[in-house]
Amino acid sequence: MSGASSDSGGRSIWSRPERGTRGPAPAHDRDAIVAAAVELADSGGLAAVSMRAVAAALGMAAGSLYRHLSSRDDLLALMVDRCVGELRPYPEGAGEWRDEMVLLARRQLELYRRHPWLSDAITRTGTPGPNTIAWFDTCLRVLQAVPAPVVAKFEAIAMVTGTVSLFARAEAASGPLSFDHVDLAAYPHLASAFAEPPSAAPRRDLFERTLRALLTGLLTDPD
Repeated sequence: MSGASSDSGGRSIWSRPERGTRGPAPAHDRDAIVAAAVELADSGGLAAVSMRAVAAALGMAAGSLYRHLSSRDDLLALMVDRCVGELRPYPEGAGEWRDEMVLLARRQLELYRRHPWLSDAITRTGTPGPNTIAWFDTCLRVLQAVPAPVVAKFEAIAMVTGTVSLFARAEAASGPLSFDHVDLAAYPHLASAFAEPPSAAPRRDLFERTLRALLTGLLTDPD
């Protein structure tokens, strides 16, 4: 562990070599370590991912991981970027910029469904990795023709990602909200809403309608 610290030199995981220079060649490379960690997270959530658990999954000593990583935070950063890489290849020529952004967001939502822990892990990582940077670059390419300030475009990308995370978390929740056990007499507005006849389904699903309204409001509406 002390050797790993000196090898890291305080640098980001993205600017360090894949393993330390001391000791014999390891049996597993960084990619295998990250793949094992992702598998643990997919089956048991982030709580299942520890240096010891990952090492055990690979049949190696926990201390050996520190020749590749300085900390669990390094591991989380690598896990996030590996999963974001699954968004490739990025779609091109999907039509109007909002159409393409919605398509990119749907890809994100599918990614979060495959890796339910991802939205939590993203908030714990610092410097983005190459796949994450490529994702931002692709979003900016899509928004290139939009006459809005760059800061507004970054805000829109962040809000889209936040919306994707919100919908993914809602899907993973135990079930739909139910008022069956509540006497609505004391809640007149709820009672009135439930008394109305059901309306026709909206032309687009809530996810798409939310994204389109968000993008339009942030990037095209005047201040």
